[in-house]
Amino acid sequence: MIELLTVALASLLAGFVDAVVGGGGLVLVPALFSTYPTAAPATLFGTNKGASVWGTAWATHQYAKRVTLPWLALLPAALAALGGSFCGAWAVTQVDPSGLRKALPVILLAVLLYTLAKKDLGRHHAPRHTLRAQTAIAAAIGVVIGFYDGFFGPGTGSFFVFLFVRLLGFDFLHASATAKLLNTATNAAALVLFASKGHVWWHIAAVMAVANVAGSLVGTRMALARGAGFVRGMFVVVVSLLILKTGYDAFLR
Repeated sequence: MIELLTVALASLLAGFVDAVVGGGGLVLVPALFSTYPTAAPATLFGTNKGASVWGTAWATHQYAKRVTLPWLALLPAALAALGGSFCGAWAVTQVDPSGLRKALPVILLAVLLYTLAKKDLGRHHAPRHTLRAQTAIAAAIGVVIGFYDGFFGPGTGSFFVFLFVRLLGFDFLHASATAKLLNTATNAAALVLFASKGHVWWHIAAVMAVANVAGSLVGTRMALARGAGFVRGMFVVVVSLLILKTGYDAFLR
């Protein structure tokens, strides 16, 4: 019961972080690995997806009721993200991702410095493309980051948010809402793959899913109430933590 309570609380916090700006895996995955140190990594990753997919789906539903999103552009992007995630999951069985592990903190640092340098980045919602161009760019983002999520994973939500802000002119609130839709697709693809291999502890995932949705509800409401500035601030915090975590894993561990 203590172990279950620990991962449920971690899932609650992860759901909150994920709903605001992504990066819930930064909380939940280490909690799972420390709580169940002898478990197979694939099983812990699968159980994580079994919980987080519900939180991202719930956040998508909540954002959709309050934020106007270009669904005609985003639904193809969600399908592209799902396909990219499947391809990435297959690729990781063929190629060693250790090189990406060392490059990731450098890429995240570049994203953070760019965001801090552009003081107005993502503060105002001003989409800058036609629907056709928006659809093509969103689909490209979906397939590339979807592939990355299936292949490696850390920071997926943050990459979605940053690219929708930088390439499509979304503010951080709209970008976060959009990221939830695409992240739901990538999480679902990964969950199907892990489940097909028997790598999900469903009884633990079910408890964690309830906690994740609860955290998602709080995070979504806070983001909607406080707006793009709050989401931008959370983005900076989460990316900074991701740089520290991935840098430690790549160079010091």
